[in-house]
Amino acid sequence: MATMNFVESVLIALASLRANRLRSLLTLLGVVIGVTTVITVVSFISGLNNYVETKIFNLGPDVFIVSRASQVITSLDEFLESQKRKMVTMDDLAAVRAGCTSCRAVGATFQSNATVKYGRDFLSQTPVFNYTQEMMMMRGMDLGAGRGITDYDVEHSRPICVIGTEVAETLFAGVDPIGKTLQVADQEFEIVGVGVKQGSSLGTSLDKWVALPISVGLKMFGSRRSVQIYGKARTERQLNEAEDQARLVLRIRRHVPYGAKDDFAISGNQTFLDLWASISRAFFAVTIGIASISLVVGGIVVMNIMLVSVTERTREIGVRKALGARRRDIMLQFLIESATLSLVGGLIGIALGSAVALTVASFTPLPAVIKWWAIALAIFVSTGVGLFFGIYPANKAANLDPIVALRYE
Repeated sequence: MATMNFVESVLIALASLRANRLRSLLTLLGVVIGVTTVITVVSFISGLNNYVETKIFNLGPDVFIVSRASQVITSLDEFLESQKRKMVTMDDLAAVRAGCTSCRAVGATFQSNATVKYGRDFLSQTPVFNYTQEMMMMRGMDLGAGRGITDYDVEHSRPICVIGTEVAETLFAGVDPIGKTLQVADQEFEIVGVGVKQGSSLGTSLDKWVALPISVGLKMFGSRRSVQIYGKARTERQLNEAEDQARLVLRIRRHVPYGAKDDFAISGNQTFLDLWASISRAFFAVTIGIASISLVVGGIVVMNIMLVSVTERTREIGVRKALGARRRDIMLQFLIESATLSLVGGLIGIALGSAVALTVASFTPLPAVIKWWAIALAIFVSTGVGLFFGIYPANKAANLDPIVALRYE
């Protein structure tokens, strides 16, 4: 009997939706907008989280970076303070290499930009990575052909380079670039290697680059610049130990007094991920606040429509009570109807939110991932909204006097 009452209440709610399509659409609009917003935002944040972890901050859990300024600067004062610090130099690199016994590899790099040419073809504003031998491995830049930069290239400042696939495909279309001469900032370099295709990151190509020996880069772009030192711990568990060793070496070498702050910064993968997590959490919280307003408005509209439904069906309620329906039966019927209305709005919102997220992801670089927990949460919340805002109308219907209700016209 309870199952029949439940099914009957659901069918009555669906029939009401079909009979008054426009009214039903306007009734559910608030719930639809709220759920659509939540699903869309959660999809984008989830997609960006995956993207950030795999393609942007992909240093690995055993790598740390020593630099003049923090990789994550959150205030103007912090930036100005960092500009007063000593530069991180190649001598600092040598000291860390000698003193970090928990490091499997230690290298250095700095980045610049230049125009690269081959014949009459050129690419402007091409990132130039100036590397020691270890850096391509630590930056996860695998080779598709040729070789990478060696210690011999760095020690003897050899005019060689490794290029990304976009440079190879644009300037050397249909030609094997290995052994060819590439002009970087009007200086000639022999191409010895080509990287593996990496795709793009939020619309920015990861394959448009040239890598030079760092010794050559310092001569070309100026030696009075700060480099970044990358350290790779022997194991992930030894990362903190390796960072401490590098910190101690540099504090001694740079004469930092005991108790004073470091005049350099040490960052790791987690530094970037923590920053992104805090940004995404704040964005998600704001979005949830906006969506909650939509859901509350939608819930109020559902309550209003249910009150109208109680008024329209007053005589029906009187007949049901006269035939033996109990107060809780009437209340349950209207609660199920209001929950069904909101649930339908939630399902529409889930479909719209998923469609918006996937459509945007298909036509833009913005990634999106549909999470099942977000769908389950949307169903739960939309149903909950219907139940909460349906209590007052259901209670009003349950408390109607059957004799008064039967006389209602």
